[in-house]
Amino acid sequence: MMTDPIADMLTRVRNAAAVGHKRVVLPSSKMKESLAEILVSEGYIDRYEVKEAGSGKELTLVMRYGDRRMPAITGLTRVSKPGHRIYRGASEIPRVQGGLGVAVVSTSQGLLPDREARRRRLGGEIVCEVW
Repeated sequence: MMTDPIADMLTRVRNAAAVGHKRVVLPSSKMKESLAEILVSEGYIDRYEVKEAGSGKELTLVMRYGDRRMPAITGLTRVSKPGHRIYRGASEIPRVQGGLGVAVVSTSQGLLPDREARRRRLGGEIVCEVW
C-alpha cells in the first residue's frame, strides 16, 4: 500500500527527467491531474493525458526537454508530507529559486501555483516545489 501517492508521482517525474524518458505513466487521481495541469501551464512538461486502464485511470505525462536534451525540470521536492504538513499564509508562501521556480499550493480553491495563490491572497498547504 502506498502512503504518499504525490511523492511517488514526483519521484517518477524526477527519475524520468534524469534518464531522459519521453513519457511517465502512473495511476491517476484528481490531485495528480491538477498537479499535471500546473506543470503544463508553467512549462515544465509538454502535456498530459488521462486514459481508462483496467479498474482505474492512467495518467501519462509527456516530458519537456530543451537544447541538447536538457530536461525542463532540474529540481523537484515534496514539501508537505503525510507525517509533517506545512501550511503557510498568502504572505508567507516561499519564492522558489528567487522566483524562477514554482511552489504548488493546495488552497480552498484547488491546487494553484504560488504566484496565483499570492495574487488571490490565499494560503494553504505547500505541496511541492519545482524548478
